[in-house]
Amino acid sequence: MKILAYDRVEKPVLDQLKEKHDVLFFKNIDPSSDPEFLNALSEAEGIIGLALPVNQELLEKAPNLKIVSNVSVGYNNLDIPELTKRNIMATNTPGILTDTVADMAFGLILATARRIPELDYFVKSGQWTQSLTEEHYGVDVHHKKLGIIGMGRIGNAISQRAHFGFHMDILYHSRTRKLDAEEKYDATYKSLDDLLRESDFVCLITPLTKETEGMIGRREFQLMKDSAIFINASRGKTVVEQDLIDALKNNEIRAAGLDVFEQEPVEPDNELLIMKNVVTLPHIGSSSHETELKMSELAAENLEAGLSGRKPPNLLNPQVWEKLE
Repeated sequence: MKILAYDRVEKPVLDQLKEKHDVLFFKNIDPSSDPEFLNALSEAEGIIGLALPVNQELLEKAPNLKIVSNVSVGYNNLDIPELTKRNIMATNTPGILTDTVADMAFGLILATARRIPELDYFVKSGQWTQSLTEEHYGVDVHHKKLGIIGMGRIGNAISQRAHFGFHMDILYHSRTRKLDAEEKYDATYKSLDDLLRESDFVCLITPLTKETEGMIGRREFQLMKDSAIFINASRGKTVVEQDLIDALKNNEIRAAGLDVFEQEPVEPDNELLIMKNVVTLPHIGSSSHETELKMSELAAENLEAGLSGRKPPNLLNPQVWEKLE
């Protein structure tokens, strides 16, 4: 079968797919105009990869497509209604990256609170010539209030680290109450506004949807404590980035730790990049050797299942399978 692989499929998995199928791999191309990609798309029965915009325009050029397998838990790059309308299966890779993303998010909490990147540069640039003074102090993480917006798998994993490792008080906001989290981590459900007012650290870990796009903006930053640290481990567009910049400039919050941005890769003139109280990462949430390999393996499992007439284990539009059965 003809497979189109895009952007990020780990080499061992790609090699295994090539043993069974006719696979073409594309990276750093414009999928709307690259002639080789478009030619492959016209014959492809399966797509596997990361962040390929699969929309109506692309699908009109893919008449033989049966399944799109995202190497990601997020799938805002997929037009699920359009895929469903065309009876094309869509899959993702949930669960595997939970601990890895939680590690990263908690790393941002520690890095911003203790100013680790800033003070690393302070040492390496030769500025450490005498004992530190108050201007270089950070703030404690242990025994503080951590507000988590989005208590899914990753929110639970962050809560576990915070509650048992750092004796933090866990506040959370989500669409529904999470009684397991309340029992395991003594977490307290709060309205979004109350969470923002009370938390020392605010960690955003929601998926990007129409409802969550721009959910944290000027009003929300003004509700936070001026000593609060904001962490975004979700998607860049869940935050109004200019409002975050303004909140930091106006000292409405203390600091921010960001793994994601409105535009990625981030523009070099983005003001966040020159702020000492902002820790910036290049969307590394799941980027460990072990996790990336496991994600590619699960994506390939989803792909193989769909192509061979079996129900993929992580099907996002099960109504397609019901029609195909």
